[in-house]
Amino acid sequence: MPVDELDTRILRLLLEQPRTSVREYARILGVARGTLQARLDRLERDGVITGTAPALSPAALGHPVLAFVHIEVTQGHLDDVGDALAAVPEIVEAFSITGGGDLLARVVARDNAHLEDTVQKLISMPGVVRTRTEVALRERVSHRMLPLVESIGRSARG
Repeated sequence: MPVDELDTRILRLLLEQPRTSVREYARILGVARGTLQARLDRLERDGVITGTAPALSPAALGHPVLAFVHIEVTQGHLDDVGDALAAVPEIVEAFSITGGGDLLARVVARDNAHLEDTVQKLISMPGVVRTRTEVALRERVSHRMLPLVESIGRSARG
């Protein structure tokens, strides 16, 4: 297991109270500050904790339209297209995938016209064969990690 019960308690606190100090986390958990800091350092080193940046809302930043764009790529051009996607600010994530297409991009836009312009930009990239766009209507489950952390914690206990 990559994490034990104390690690899961630490992760839960980080998710539930992200602006709390290390000293306060240690007090809440009943462990020494040095112990907590060593655990945090290890969790970061092991890639369990990948960042401390705030979560931002694309909608609040003026980009309420969310779409998922499947991108089919000419064989041998996956890396080139992936690099080109990184230059498009409206692409907030992109993954290599199996199934229908080679890449899946999460795209945000100001409105449908802006989304269309962004998709046209993708289509015109060298190596892109075709795209298929799906517009999200409503978020049903927001990005979350706490249920997974709790599940891992239960497994670590027993």
